[in-house]
Amino acid sequence: MKLLYITQRANEEGGVQRVLAVKTNYLIEKFNYEVCIITQNEGNENLFFEFNKQIKFYDISLKSNKAFNLLRYKKELQKYIKKIQPDCIIVCDFALKSFSIPLLINTKVPIIFEAHGSRFNEYRESHFFGFTNKFKYIYRNYCASQFLSFIALSKESLNEWSVKNSTIIPNPLWIETKSFSDLKSKKVIAVARHSHEKGIDRLLQIWKLVAEKHPDWLLEIYGKENEDLGLLNLAKKLKIEKNVVFADPVKKIQEKYTEASILVMTSRNEALPMVLIEAMACGLPCVAYDCPVGPKAIIQNNKNGFLIEDGNKDAFVEKLSLLIEDENLRIKISKEAIKSIEKYDLKTIMNQWRTLFDSIKGVNL
Repeated sequence: MKLLYITQRANEEGGVQRVLAVKTNYLIEKFNYEVCIITQNEGNENLFFEFNKQIKFYDISLKSNKAFNLLRYKKELQKYIKKIQPDCIIVCDFALKSFSIPLLINTKVPIIFEAHGSRFNEYRESHFFGFTNKFKYIYRNYCASQFLSFIALSKESLNEWSVKNSTIIPNPLWIETKSFSDLKSKKVIAVARHSHEKGIDRLLQIWKLVAEKHPDWLLEIYGKENEDLGLLNLAKKLKIEKNVVFADPVKKIQEKYTEASILVMTSRNEALPMVLIEAMACGLPCVAYDCPVGPKAIIQNNKNGFLIEDGNKDAFVEKLSLLIEDENLRIKISKEAIKSIEKYDLKTIMNQWRTLFDSIKGVNL
């Protein structure tokens, strides 16, 4: 079977790219599928994660105005689909033009969509942008119904959408856990790129209060820096630069998990955050804001982690401090965390994908 994935970038260090590499490698190595990937604006150069050598990459250059880019995107997609002749197209890109693909291109090839984000992921709150955002929400939902199948990562994610053509397939856990954190290190870890969505600014505000009570603890943040957000300057302004380490992304992140004792997540929205699943697989108790929609699909509050009301800084500080002060509590939650992520087993999840692909093979629309 030949699959064509459409995404913006395969060369970033994020969860979508990690999952794309894990899944496509598995499909090739275990199921003997053929895989092609279309990216945008050199999104296939200098890949951070390891993609199977058999994957054929194609790239579309979109460096003009939006109207011209849309026309070029349509033309190039049609060209590559005709050239590749896939049995199925999988879209894993949350841009509006990618939602529009069933409306843009004329093909009989089945097209499915992977929702790696919240339907409501806009941040501007002015009257004008509020209206614009509402239009985007409505448009996304309409387009979602035009795909042959809409893949949500969790029940919580699916509840955001009004679609009947849906299937739930979580992201798979890629880590083969051989060692776990001993939970003794005075270190808290966060893994997130520097973006408004990931809410590191909120984390630094929280850490200022935590560090005042526990100055011997360190916060390590692994993620690609964005100077425009000024997060390093914010840390200096809050006078916590001695208690915070900003580090570049690393491929073997599991080693960093096992060196820490707690993971924190302060995102403003998430789909199904691989960071939580990975950290819990390594035995880390996690504290996360209950943002739309991913953390609640993974964390059972007070059992395998702490789920904090979104934006409630004081409650976050309280639970994080509790874990810092109580090693026995860390051990208790760690055991529950490890048990709770068994359902994300790679083989199990990939067999779900194989079943889906087998069900649509040969379907002509």
